[in-house]
Amino acid sequence: MNPKTTISFLLFLFSTCFVFAKTITICKTGCDFNSIKTAVDSSKSGDSLFIKTGLYKESNIVIYKKSLYITGEKGTVIDTQNKGYGFSVEATDIIIKNLTIKNIEVSYTKEYAAILLFKSYDFVIENITVERAFFGLLVQKSKDGIIKNNTISGEGKAEADSGNAIHLWHCENVKVLNNDVRRMRDGIYLEFGNSSYIANNYSTQNMRYGLHFMFSNDNAYENNTFEANGAGVAVMFSKRIKMFNNLFKKNWGTASYGILLKEINDAELQNNIFEDNTIGVNADGTNRITFTENTFKNNGYAIKVHGACYDNIYSKNNFLHNSFDLSYSGKLNSNKFENNYWSNYTGYDLDKDGIGDVPYRPVKLFSYLVNRTPESIVLLRSLFIDIINFSEKVSPVFTPENLIDNKPLMHKVTW
Repeated sequence: MNPKTTISFLLFLFSTCFVFAKTITICKTGCDFNSIKTAVDSSKSGDSLFIKTGLYKESNIVIYKKSLYITGEKGTVIDTQNKGYGFSVEATDIIIKNLTIKNIEVSYTKEYAAILLFKSYDFVIENITVERAFFGLLVQKSKDGIIKNNTISGEGKAEADSGNAIHLWHCENVKVLNNDVRRMRDGIYLEFGNSSYIANNYSTQNMRYGLHFMFSNDNAYENNTFEANGAGVAVMFSKRIKMFNNLFKKNWGTASYGILLKEINDAELQNNIFEDNTIGVNADGTNRITFTENTFKNNGYAIKVHGACYDNIYSKNNFLHNSFDLSYSGKLNSNKFENNYWSNYTGYDLDKDGIGDVPYRPVKLFSYLVNRTPESIVLLRSLFIDIINFSEKVSPVFTPENLIDNKPLMHKVTW
């Protein structure tokens, strides 16, 4: 078959697939259908469904292997009345947008969601508001999708009766953009989710994590805000994660932090702001991580390093007015602290090259004492603590001898 014949044949196939595609309207009276479920069941692949303003008390709307374009008029509300899912979808080329879905059933055995996607490819979920969600958007074994401009909120009182706002399980190449997620268990959760991009989301008041990676590799997230969650972000058992330009703010609690790094390798943190967190970065079992051009401001601990951390580089970061800049357990190993700005640094710069002439020791003896005896925190602002910190600075006993910034910066880093 020559090229012209091939192209003509493909155009013929394409036209025959969609020549009968049509737009179906749904409303209470005077439209093609007054039920969304009936309209979906009667539609064919390639059809568009337009749902007019109104309240639709429907649930468990199943879309199976149909490429549908579903959009709602402003004011379209689907009330599932706590009877399972909103939509349950297994399809390619599926678009669902401009809907409010509310009252998703809470279950201790099933993961009911406003929209469940299973084995779905090339999908778009856009402008969906989910109120009183159990799970918001649950995406399983799917790829090549976009989830954007959605608002998802729950009213669970504990993790056991709450799901996740956006949950990707065994997914690839999904873009999660411009979403507002709040009062859920996790705001956004990637479990075995690879090669995805998460940007410009606002995640707040979630009980566990604002964003959570588990066994997920080659992902990137940037320009997100994680505020007042149980903890901002958890990156666990994952590789090659890029974390740029995010704000971690007001994640307070006895065991809270801006970000938890647990068993993570070959990652980058750059241009992030950690402000007013109990712990900015909690690192445990991390290797070959680059921390550069980040700002740690007004945290309890800026960085807490636990065991089994190797080949991490901390450079050109700003440490501003934290109660403790650094807490360190065990040996320094092969980690490096160099060319950082420390607001507590009291050295001088006689040759005016912008680098302090006296090295800086970021670990205080008092942080060691607090780790062993948390109640001693009440002595934080006392003269006694200043004296013992000075003695540790002059003659270090408890901190590794080489845990030192030999080239502390005299001015804040800007980027």
